[in-house]
Parts: sequence; structure tokens; C-alpha cells
Amino acid sequence: MKHILILPGDGIGPEVTSQAVRILQTVLSHHQVIYQLDEALIGGAALDACGEPLPQDTLHRAQQADAVLLGAVGGPRWDQLPAGQRPERGLLALRAGLCCFANLRPIKVMAPLLSQSALKNQRALGVDLVVVRELTGGLYFSEPRGMQREPTVAAWNTMRYEAAEIDRIAQVAFQLAERRSGKLVSVDKANVLEVSRLWRERVDRLAHDHPGVAVQHQYVDNAAMQLVLAPQQFDVLLTENMFGDILSDVGGAVVGSLGLLPSASLNAQGKGIYEPLHGTAPDLAGRDVANPIGAMLSVAMLLDHGLGMPAAAQAVRTAVEQALRYGRTADLAAEGMPVLGTMAFGDLVLQVLHDEVPKDRKEGQGA
Repeated sequence: MKHILILPGDGIGPEVTSQAVRILQTVLSHHQVIYQLDEALIGGAALDACGEPLPQDTLHRAQQADAVLLGAVGGPRWDQLPAGQRPERGLLALRAGLCCFANLRPIKVMAPLLSQSALKNQRALGVDLVVVRELTGGLYFSEPRGMQREPTVAAWNTMRYEAAEIDRIAQVAFQLAERRSGKLVSVDKANVLEVSRLWRERVDRLAHDHPGVAVQHQYVDNAAMQLVLAPQQFDVLLTENMFGDILSDVGGAVVGSLGLLPSASLNAQGKGIYEPLHGTAPDLAGRDVANPIGAMLSVAMLLDHGLGMPAAAQAVRTAVEQALRYGRTADLAAEGMPVLGTMAFGDLVLQVLHDEVPKDRKEGQGA
């Protein structure tokens, strides 16, 4: 039996997650997989109910599950809480509790949405890359960190990586590159940062063990520029924590919306957390207008990486892309294309999965 924990989270999280769960249930049933879905609290919802952003019960159930499907956490109503009690701390604690050090963020321009890209069509056409982001080190986690008000006002953070931390995330990137095109770009700032010089040194050392992978190094500022000027050149991008956070958001502009991007955060055993890159968008919550594609494609990653079902994963990706030819949520609206709510788009994807798209539904002009 496959055990999957659902953490709907806050804002639009429950709405997009519910549509993703419908897709997951349908695909697992099609493949005659015996499964159990449980639900638990995280983030602001957990704070309101339990007084903490990651209840111990949620963490324990996540550790026992085969995979975790997460919505989104946070929102302005909790912004005044101390930093250690905010909803986002629940997400960081969940990643730490599951030892999820490798974050995979696919950035792929789907053909029906080519015109949605912030780039000219010829630059966006064929973009299909993955950002491999180290998730548990760097500025976000290293000590010392702090803030003072006296005798002067100051704040400080530390960027620290040990060789072993670099080696394990680089190994993930090399193995992924071997399964893809054999091209790896490692991102650093080695002209300024000692950490980046160690990063580059360890990547070059590992490259000897992967002769089939062509390795290139780029400074992070250049990599950001190249993602806009010529994103087709990239296949696997290896980054430390903060650089990956920033560059993958640039990828949202490349594909047309952060709402289209999924992610997987994996540990050494291959278990992980699957979540869209978008935030909670509280202004959209409860209005049935949120785009569920990032959550649906996160289900595809769950099927692929979490359950070892690549064919099922591809079926979900294909169904989502095909559905975009018949209708879209408002953020992706195009001339001649029906505008659908969150639930209606979920219905449409399920129809495609069942090969039941109504014959009188014509493809829109935005395809």
C-alpha cells in the first residue's frame, strides 16, 4: 500500500491541492495501486488550531508516509508573529525533519502557453530545464545569525557549506544530467565568495566520476541573465540554496507564471515533499479562481520520484498540457479560450485523463 500525506496549508493551498488530489486518485486507480491518503495541518492552519506551525503529529505522519503533497503556507495575518512562530517555519522544519536536502524544480514551457512567456517566443520555445537546489545549508540555515539594536543597529547571516553537503547535492545533479542530455551548469560566485570556490572545487572533483556529463560553471549574475537571454542552453542547473531560490523564480517568468511550476524536495532515501512554487495568494483564496497546474504537476513529480511510476507521471503532464488547449484559469486567459475556475479546470484535466473531452469543445485560439 502507498501512503500519501496531504498537507493543504493556507490561502489557495487547500483549493489547488484538492484538484491535485483528484488527479492523483484517478491515476492511482487507473494503475490499480492500493493507496491511503491522510490529511494533516501545517503552517497558519496549524498555528490557528494547535499554536505551532508544524505539530509533532504532522511531522511523525510525514516521516511515516511514502510521499507528502503540500499546498502552500503563510499569509499576512500571521506576519506579526515572532520569526520562529510564523507559518514558514513549519515548512522549514518539515524539510529538516525529513532530511530533504535536494530540491528539484523543473522549468518547462508548454506549447499551448508559449505566448504566456515573458520572453519572445523564439527564446522560450523548447525550454526544458531543471534547477537542482541545495535545500538545507547556506545563508538560510548557517550559524551564526542574528540582529542587534545596541550599541549599533546591525544584522548578520552566515553562508557555510561543508564539502559533504556540496558533494551530495552535486551527485544528485550529475545523476539527473546523465539521465537527461548530459549537460550540467553549476552556478556560483567564485570570484567573490570562498564558499563558492569550495563549491566549484568539489563539483570539478566529482566531474571525474561522471565523464559523460559536460560541466560548465557560471557566476550567478550571469546565469540569471542567460536564463532571460537564452534559456534553451540550460538542461540541469546546480545551485546552492539562495541562488536556486532566486533563479527558479526567474523561471516562473520564462514559463509565464509561478503557478505553473512544481517542485520536489527529496532526502537520501528518495522520500520527499511535493509542492507548487507559488505562494498562498490570500487575495484569491475561496474564490475558485486559483491556477492548480503547479499542484497537478507536483503530483506528476510525486508519481515519478516518490512512487516510481514514470508512465503515470507522464500521463498527468500530457493531460494538463492537452487541457490547456480547451480552457484555462483567468491568469492564463487567451483570446478565444474559455476561462475556467479552479474546480472546472480540474474537471477538464480529469476528462482528458479519461479521454472524454466533449467533441463540441473546440481548441481555443491561444493554443
